[in-house]
Amino acid sequence: MMLIGRNQSIYDTMLQFFTEDDWRYDRIEGKPFLKMGFKGESGSWRCFAQAREEQKQFVFYSVLDVNVPEDKRAAMAEFITRANYNLILGNFEMDFDDGEIRYKTCIDFKCEDARVTTGILKNAVYMNVIMTDKYFSGVMSVIYAGVKAKDAVDKCEATKQ
Repeated sequence: MMLIGRNQSIYDTMLQFFTEDDWRYDRIEGKPFLKMGFKGESGSWRCFAQAREEQKQFVFYSVLDVNVPEDKRAAMAEFITRANYNLILGNFEMDFDDGEIRYKTCIDFKCEDARVTTGILKNAVYMNVIMTDKYFSGVMSVIYAGVKAKDAVDKCEATKQ
């Protein structure tokens, strides 16, 4: 596990983690972003890792490949609110304009003694994909099967992970 030093950026540590952990990723030219895919037990989706050097933050997103239709967005907002209520690390978000759903985890390294390590990044990344996978079927059931938000969340949370 490598500690960030004066010359080791969050971006470099991010690259090191994803390389050592055997993730296949693409760099986004000119930006401190990586994009990749992930396949969980419930489905697959796109992921984005971002190094915010100036803010001293690392952000990881899981973005579902389906956008919520306009007539389902209120139900999805309820689903997300219910799901987020018990989440400790990370949260679901929905763009009300286009229906995009994503899960976000973030680490802030502003403390004087904060050290960026590949292990800390790993925790944020895997918490993200585990939670996305856990609630994936609930999102799909609200969109495609007309399941009520509360019932969908209850079913997701009854599943062991």
